[in-house]
Amino acid sequence: MHSIGCRTIVNALEVTTKNNATLHRTSPLFCIIPGGIINKSNVRLSKEGQGASGFVNKPLALQKLAFGGSWSRTRRYTSAAVRNVVSERTGSVAAIGINRPEVRNAVNQETARLLFEELSAFDSDPALSVAVLHGIGGNFCAGYDLKELGHHSASLKLEQDVTKGPAPMGPSRMQLSKPVIAAVSGYAVAGGLELALLADLRVVEQSAIMGVFCRRFGVPLIDGGTVRLPRLIGLSRALDLILTGRPVGAQEALAFGLANRVVPDGQALQAALELAEQISSFPQQCLRADRSSAYYSAFDASSFSQAMQYEFDKGTPVIQAEAIAGAGRFSSGTGRGGRFS
Repeated sequence: MHSIGCRTIVNALEVTTKNNATLHRTSPLFCIIPGGIINKSNVRLSKEGQGASGFVNKPLALQKLAFGGSWSRTRRYTSAAVRNVVSERTGSVAAIGINRPEVRNAVNQETARLLFEELSAFDSDPALSVAVLHGIGGNFCAGYDLKELGHHSASLKLEQDVTKGPAPMGPSRMQLSKPVIAAVSGYAVAGGLELALLADLRVVEQSAIMGVFCRRFGVPLIDGGTVRLPRLIGLSRALDLILTGRPVGAQEALAFGLANRVVPDGQALQAALELAEQISSFPQQCLRADRSSAYYSAFDASSFSQAMQYEFDKGTPVIQAEAIAGAGRFSSGTGRGGRFS
């Protein structure tokens, strides 16, 4: 089974600066991890890189780059040039990271476009099965960049047709054909919450905060928050969050069904990647047919019988494609007693 060991390389670099030119690297950047050791000979940071918040940018840990546990072989990862969204892949899992840590990964127009492009590329790539969406530098996403909205509203271009993209937050209107997992750390608020709702599953760190914080500033939810949230946690609980804008901690989010897993701080990405690898190991045609049917039943079906018909129509081709072979493996002893191997 594959593993992503880098916890996204740029997560360890936290590279946003005042002058847009502080990280210099040879191209491409390789992170080689044998037994948890990173070769960082191709990485160097400028001495004076400083983000908008005033802190000096330093490596966030060439710490915890490895995935924990022992490695059976050396693995190599590559990362594109530093930009607002970075992506990595190993095997059939893609990790997509928002890389604006100095503004808690708030999304501006460029970031929205890049997120839309990355998730579109993931969805169309037959070699990829699961994506993990996360934020670099300790926060998932603090929503839309209100500084850009406040100071550059004339240049703001919104796609009016919701069947097209990108949306203000990028991919938030997309109906993906494959699973996405959100690894939530720090703040996932306002539009950031809406991005988390795009995911099928949310792995949330213990200290993470979620909420409709844009309530305070008159910024509406136009990236699916009023559509996905009530379906996910029920209308009453959704209205509690939408009307009050109050913060929601990890344990309450878990009780609501807003979070699917709660993990210790610093472990959301690792746990999400492990979950993604597990999901990607299953027969994918069957998994996607069941996932598609669940979404259709929740959002599109006009009746019980219509939903049941859709489920049947999606599921029956899988019998020949995957189920018969799977039944043969079970008959030979694989997976007895609920085992996964």
